[in-house]
Amino acid sequence: MRSMSSTIRTHRAAKTAAAVAAGALALALTGCGGSNDKKSNDDQSSKGTETGATVTLPRLDGATLEVAAVWTGQEQKNFKQVLAEFEKRTGAKVTFVPAQDPIINFLGSKIAGGQPPDVALLPQPGAIKQAVDNKWAKPLGPEALAQLAKNYSQGWQDIGKVGGKQYGAYYKAANKSLIWYNAKVLENANASEPKTWNDLLTAARNVYDSGVTPFSIGGADGWTLTDWFENVYLSQAGPEKYDQLAQHKIKWTDPSVKAALTTLAQIWGKKEYVAGGPDGALQTEFPASVTQTFTGGDQPKAAMVFEGDFAQVNIGETKAKVGTDAKVFPFPAVGGTAPVVSGGDAAVILKDSKAAQALVTFLASSDAATIQARLGGYLSPNKNVPNSAYPNAVQQKIAKALVAAGDHFRFDMSDQAPQAFGGTPGKGEWKDLQDFLKNPADVAGTQAKLEKDAAAAYGSGS
Repeated sequence: MRSMSSTIRTHRAAKTAAAVAAGALALALTGCGGSNDKKSNDDQSSKGTETGATVTLPRLDGATLEVAAVWTGQEQKNFKQVLAEFEKRTGAKVTFVPAQDPIINFLGSKIAGGQPPDVALLPQPGAIKQAVDNKWAKPLGPEALAQLAKNYSQGWQDIGKVGGKQYGAYYKAANKSLIWYNAKVLENANASEPKTWNDLLTAARNVYDSGVTPFSIGGADGWTLTDWFENVYLSQAGPEKYDQLAQHKIKWTDPSVKAALTTLAQIWGKKEYVAGGPDGALQTEFPASVTQTFTGGDQPKAAMVFEGDFAQVNIGETKAKVGTDAKVFPFPAVGGTAPVVSGGDAAVILKDSKAAQALVTFLASSDAATIQARLGGYLSPNKNVPNSAYPNAVQQKIAKALVAAGDHFRFDMSDQAPQAFGGTPGKGEWKDLQDFLKNPADVAGTQAKLEKDAAAAYGSGS
């Protein structure tokens, strides 16, 4: 895991660290969803199975499993409660193995040493494909497939597939289509929650006229800028074009990219709309972009900050309370519909066995996801997790938007790209969009740089 204290925090590190601390902000577990009392266990063990609320699991007495993930702190503790429920229902013993990021390198060393974990939680579609290409990953069995078909939209199933076979079950997700706002500032400005991009521009003007800078942007971290672009592009160009650009089947010089950059420039190109102006934004890291929105009472450095559900942890570092002082609205619709851009972690089997298949089946069930949802700091793409399981109104709103997107959500584009283009500080898309933030008038030049860097990275596969 890359340290959050590094000069430039990566997208993956920010998401994980944020989710860890967000768990500490949420309510404690009040129940575990499912019939798990001792009598039920005793009754079912004699039959060889243990039936929960939505999924039937085999008895696995004596079986041992290792599960690897990069999760730490509270997030790891919460996931261990899910594993404990699996142990209770099956009789298996599960050990959590802390992994370093990038987890694919960690797994490579474990496999080379002859000690792979049974199941790993992988954070990108590219990591799943790499595990398949290396012949590490094993296809999911019929029980897991049945849970996926029952509980997940086709889109969430498809991003866990490689070559038409299902290798990943997405257990955890992030909603990256949110704008957090200082409630007092918008109230003072008589600005309401925007539904469209034009509404957002109107709200920004009202906020600016009230004496507060509208937006805080963490431009020192290039991944925040890719997320801005992806939301605008998905809503404006549509899912089909988004998929084509993500696979570099169309060039970054395409007119649809020009339109998205031109739209972004309506905010990025107004120096007075960005806290510190472009130069200040490029020196502001993501955590500070959030905290400066919620410090200073009704005169903060900015009124709104865009990013995913994981921004809650940074809000928690201020005196602002999520749901009252700090509120959130979905990223506004630029074209047809409001975008939903997501990230996530998928359970992948590395050592095939009855026990490993049963664990992934459980993780694909609404039983498992409901347990962790109640613990907080977590979102599930599982459409059958009750919205009421999430511990507060803000989490419920975020989760509802994610699930309601159905097949219209799209996975983070930069996470699908070769790392040299979509995931390296000071290079590729990160650097090109930082340059665009500094000079939003240069749309054509930005497109040319993006295409040159994308062509090089996709051509080499790096």
